[in-house]
Amino acid sequence: MAKVNAELIWFNGKLIPWQDATVHVMSHVLHYGSSVFEGIRVYKTPQGSCIFRLHEHITRLFNSAKIYRMDIPFTEKQVVQACKDTVNANKLEVAYLRPLAFLGDVGMGLRAPLDAKADLIIAAFHWDAYLGNDAIENGVNVGVSSWNRLAPNTMPTGAKAGGNYLSSQLISMEAKRHGYDEGIAMDINNQISEGSGQNLFVVRHGIIYTPPTSASILSGLTRDAVFELAKELGYEVREETISREALYIADEFFMTGTATEIVPIKSVDGIKVGSGSLGPITKALQEKFFGLFSGKTHDKWGWLTPLN
Repeated sequence: MAKVNAELIWFNGKLIPWQDATVHVMSHVLHYGSSVFEGIRVYKTPQGSCIFRLHEHITRLFNSAKIYRMDIPFTEKQVVQACKDTVNANKLEVAYLRPLAFLGDVGMGLRAPLDAKADLIIAAFHWDAYLGNDAIENGVNVGVSSWNRLAPNTMPTGAKAGGNYLSSQLISMEAKRHGYDEGIAMDINNQISEGSGQNLFVVRHGIIYTPPTSASILSGLTRDAVFELAKELGYEVREETISREALYIADEFFMTGTATEIVPIKSVDGIKVGSGSLGPITKALQEKFFGLFSGKTHDKWGWLTPLN
């Protein structure tokens, strides 16, 4: 769990004390899951604190809201600035940002009033590596879940919506009960989809494979960064359907996400992946990725937004 060590939250345009950022128990979001959100990391770099892919995250937040016809009463530019203001107000050099738009006390009933406006909060706080501080180097053990990801044309997985993460909770809880660090979900066609909140990459004979967007995945921004970084390193990335057994015979297997970053998988269903340790391609990608924040990797893509 994230340790909350921040004092202020941005709530509908104002920075207010953390403990005062509350909602009514009859809020639409509590009853029907009507929220969209983002997770964004702030890293300390030689040039000062920078937010990783801030603009792309906020664009995705607005796109998620658009899919659900949710009206956010702020512009993307205002939300970008609010993210910076929230980190600065809490005096954080390294942080995790959580912008979240939701329907509040707009009345009962599945269909909210057409003129309902979303509430918007932005929290900033310290959050260590999602799967543990040693996972990036030592890797994690995962199990394929009995729960499948959402089928196409049911709930859009291209939207980062709160309700989608009930599925993620089932996958993650089952994995923990079975003694794994994380779960792996399959899509409706019983091909590999994603983790409970991570995108997946399989390495076989020097080629990197990842499930396509049609496999009921959220197309992650760290996933996209891996595409670009792999290209820089001379590796080929293919978006293809991946069978369950392909995980067992992979040379390397890793997962990515804003909270997770880039984490190697050392075993699947108790079967060792490759050498059972951090593989050379995963390591090279990690070094390139974290080099963005140490200054060793030139940010030619403009992914880092200075806090100040």
